[in-house]
Formats: sequence, C-alpha cells, structure tokens
Amino acid sequence: MKEITITKREEGQRFDKFLIKYLPGASSGFLHKMLRKKNIKLNGKKAEGREKLTAGDLIQIFFSDETLEKFQNPQSGRDDSYEADSSMGNHKSDRGFGQSGRNRQPDREQAKVYTKDRAGNGGQERKLTKEERELRKQVRVLYSSEDILVFHKPAGMLSQRAKASDDSLNDYLIDYCIQTGIISKEELAGFRPSIANRLDRNTSGIVLAGISIKGLQRLASMLRERTLGKYYLCLVEGKVKEDARIAGYLTKEEKNNKVSLHKEKAEGASYIETEYKVLKSTDKASLLKIRLITGKSHQIRGHLASVGHPVFGDYKYGNRDFNNQIKWKDGVNYQLLHSYELVVPEGTGELSGLHIIDPVPEVFHKVQTRWGLEVPELSYENEAKNRETDNKRAGNTRTGRTTNKKTENARTEKIRKSRRE
Repeated sequence: MKEITITKREEGQRFDKFLIKYLPGASSGFLHKMLRKKNIKLNGKKAEGREKLTAGDLIQIFFSDETLEKFQNPQSGRDDSYEADSSMGNHKSDRGFGQSGRNRQPDREQAKVYTKDRAGNGGQERKLTKEERELRKQVRVLYSSEDILVFHKPAGMLSQRAKASDDSLNDYLIDYCIQTGIISKEELAGFRPSIANRLDRNTSGIVLAGISIKGLQRLASMLRERTLGKYYLCLVEGKVKEDARIAGYLTKEEKNNKVSLHKEKAEGASYIETEYKVLKSTDKASLLKIRLITGKSHQIRGHLASVGHPVFGDYKYGNRDFNNQIKWKDGVNYQLLHSYELVVPEGTGELSGLHIIDPVPEVFHKVQTRWGLEVPELSYENEAKNRETDNKRAGNTRTGRTTNKKTENARTEKIRKSRRE
C-alpha cells in the first residue's frame, strides 16, 4: 500500500487529475474502476474522483509495489508536461502546479532535464548539449513570488518541447525548482510547474510560469480574459509613418507552420488585432512597440508582413535578400522580435500594479543602433547588467523589483517552510 499526503502545493486540483499525473501508465478508466472498488481511497473513504484536494488529505493506493512501479514508470513512457496554448489563454486550470522559486540560477553546466521522455537512445537520461547549456546560461528570472515566476527566454530556446528529446524553457523551469531545493524529483510524480504562455523559438523575452496550481489558474484567467498588457519591440523593414491598430483574420497551415492573413473572415480563421506605436523610423526601417490585443501563433510576424513591414531577420514572412544583408553584416539569422514589457492593471488581485521590463538584448540593440533606430528611454541589456553589478555591490538583488537581499532570503525561506508543512 502507498500513502500520499497532499501538500499546499498540490491542493486545489481534482482527485482524478492528480491520480492521472501520479500514475501516468494507468488509463483514466482503470483509475475510476479502482476508485469504485475502493482500491484507491481518499481519507479512508470511497471517492468518485471529482473531489477537490486540500492540504492534509490522505490518499491510499492499495497496489503491490510491482504494480505501483509499473504504473508510475510505464515502459513506453509518455510526456506529461503541460501544454500552454500559443494564444496565451487556453491553459486548463488543473494541468500544472508547483512551488515558488528564488532568484538563483541552478548549476547549468551539470544540468539534466528531469521531465519524462527527455532521453536519448535506450531511454536513458542524457546530459544537455553544449548549445543547450549556452542557451540556459542566458535565462534570467525577472520576477518571483510564491505562485509565479517570470523568465527572460533567449532567442533560440523553445518554450516547450517540439519532440521528446528537445530541451526547452519548460524543462529549465522544472530543473530550476529541483536544483534550488524547492521541489524534489520524486514530487514531480504528482505535480509539475509549467509555463503559461509561449514565444516562438527565435523570439526573445518575457515568459510567465505558474509554480503552484493557484498561480497557473490565476495566469490562465488573466491571459484568457486579456487582462495583462503585453508589449513587444521589433525592427521592421520600411518607413512606418504613423501609429495604428490593425485587424484581420488568420489561418495557419500546420504542414509548413505558416500563417496567412485575410481581410475578410475565412473558414477556420481566427480574428486578430494588433496595435503598434512608431518609436523611431528612417526611410528604410522602423522600430515599433507592439501591443498584442489578441494572441495567436505568428500573429505579429504575419500581421506586419501583410501590411508591407516584415520583421528584420524573419525568413518565413520577410524578404530573403533584405534579411541576407542583416545576416551578413550583423550575424543575425532570426527575427528581431522581443517581448519587452508586461503590465498588470491596478485592482486585479495579488499581482495588481506589477510592471516588468525585460531589457532589449545586446544583439537586437546592436542592429537597432546600426540602423539609426536607438531610443534612449528604452532599457537595454548591457545597461541592466551594469545596474545588476552595482546592486550586488550595494547588497541588493533584482527579482523584477529591487529588494533588500536579507529580506528576499527571509521571504524565500518562509515560502519553502510553508510548502513543507
């Protein structure tokens, strides 16, 4: 028999959802059969599976050790990581949960990914490649709380895996929680932290993550209801003369992973709306600040290309000859699109008034400067690094807001203690 006591980290989810995650090799039908036969009990009683779990609940699983092992580690394996729709709002509330983090990076040189199916030949866990380690070095924590983490994702890193052997920011998130001592590898059987929104592989910037079920539910609601203000920066081809708010309809061809824009509603099309402000422009190029009204896959890239202003470096939607010039002169062969700013309006609960800026990456800044599009009021990565050094010397640390290091450490320890109770 196996007994499991539910912690604060796990509370709030349905009992059957917990069981599916804890026993990934068992089908939903089998688990409900075990509930009916009382081979699985909740607080010593028969349960239906619809119950909401609370901290302190006791689950009893009356399986032999061999049977339990078989269902916890199925030979074929399956990926139980949680999908967050690229529309930034279709996150199911019961699908991911974890615990808060702190602003300390794990040992990336030795990092391994503990997510299911992150394996090489023979199903054995493999170390990260050199390229994956280099990308992980560029990840930064911009903000942390008991329920939510906000990361900087570098261009080149997947938000979530496209295939089982990939590395991604979602995998980094899990490693971060494990290696900072916030969550154990064994605890992943019952719950997993998860990112709540996705960026394209070669788009850099802000990514939100829920590290408790409460955090994921809150983020999912805000993304779905478009409560959050999400702002991007991009360099585009051509002179954009004035600010605008453009709308249209988008369809996606899954075969070639490319979207098409339509002025009128078409079969299977989604309505999209994009607002942009011209920060600076020349005869040949412009720097735009984009406000994402709706959030669909490739929306910004496809929408801007459809009005004659493709994003710099975007070979999928832009001009190949123009992009080749950027590649040869600046060494950039991906789109210069950066998720720069996140604003949570006042009066929206725990995160009310939160304002996060992810400084412009050095590569973006270099191209921006060469094309005469530098804007002093923006925050730039190299300047942020200098400020971080100054903060460390002054005894401060950055977690999206500057806080005293002693206070931050005390807060983190309080969170970890509450999670253990």
